Amino acid sequence: MLNPDFAQPNIIYTHHVSYGETDAMGVVYYAEYAHIFERARTAYGHAANFPYKNMEERGIMLPASELVIKYKKPARYDDVINVRIAVSEWKNASLRFEYEIYNEDFSQILTTGSTLHACTNTQGKPIRIPAWLKEAFTTGIR
Repeated sequence: MLNPDFAQPNIIYTHHVSYGETDAMGVVYYAEYAHIFERARTAYGHAANFPYKNMEERGIMLPASELVIKYKKPARYDDVINVRIAVSEWKNASLRFEYEIYNEDFSQILTTGSTLHACTNTQGKPIRIPAWLKEAFTTGIR
């Protein structure tokens, strides 16, 4: 069952676990979750009709400055998992993405996490989040 208190707007990114994402025990290797989160962020940008490459073209970078992952139950090779993603926090020069990973039928939550991203120019200098970016990620999600 989906968490009713999860940030809005949010999307679901569906991911099929590949063999290469698992360890010798057949479960998703712990570091792979960072890649799965990244794929979910890519899907979020596309859902907002504002892919990351468009941000870069406008001189905005969103480097990760923090990664938090809480493992509850393992995902395994060939599982279909659903990643729920939203922006849960906006600050002047950073934003936080929140993640919940569910099994295929949403009956179990497998993993939760978040990533904090600084908003910088192409030289890596922190800058204020542009209004157009916040608008895309809050009202542009479809």
